[in-house]
Amino acid sequence: MNPNDAPSPRARVRRLPEKARYDRATVESVLDEARFCTVAAVVDGLAVSLPTLHARDGDSLYLHGSRSNAVMKAIVARGEACVTATLYDGIRVARSGFESSIAYRSVVVFGRTESVTDLEMKRRILDAFVDAVLPGRAGEVRPATNAELRRTLVVRVAIDEASVKLSAGPTEDPAEDQALPIWSGVIPASLRFAAPVPSTDGAMAGGSVPLPESVRRLFEGRS
Repeated sequence: MNPNDAPSPRARVRRLPEKARYDRATVESVLDEARFCTVAAVVDGLAVSLPTLHARDGDSLYLHGSRSNAVMKAIVARGEACVTATLYDGIRVARSGFESSIAYRSVVVFGRTESVTDLEMKRRILDAFVDAVLPGRAGEVRPATNAELRRTLVVRVAIDEASVKLSAGPTEDPAEDQALPIWSGVIPASLRFAAPVPSTDGAMAGGSVPLPESVRRLFEGRS
């Protein structure tokens, strides 16, 4: 897919279209790096949005929640969902408030939905959720029980079409502002992880449980 070709009018970026990308590689990179997403639905006639975790597997995006989750139930009943995710990359500080903006990468996904009912498939997907948050952690914790799997609603959203909007680089001050003695530039931002704080209950109380490899990798690799 050409980066500049929108799959359909609903996925097309209309404002500042030069910042749009539609290729699958860019879509997947933003989804994979984003720590959470937001899913929108109409519940009892009211527009509702829900921040939640996601995990991608190929051309499918997976969401999960309790079986009573109204938003998840609504997108399954509708058979279609709109999911968004945003990466906050910093502040673009211009010489005027009007031209100042945020550096970001955002993705909007439209796709068909279905509930995942097979227990082993749900187990694999929920393990992927755990590893999406903390890579390698799924292999360090006890497996989910069948009761836990049955209590969890897992929804597949096909990535049928999507658009990414990118805002990066220097500010775009008009020529008449560039001569003003006002500082302008970019303030980069990134997610940082602090030192892990261990639990003090149960087997952890004695302080003899070592730091797991998944936590160690995240902590030692923090920026």
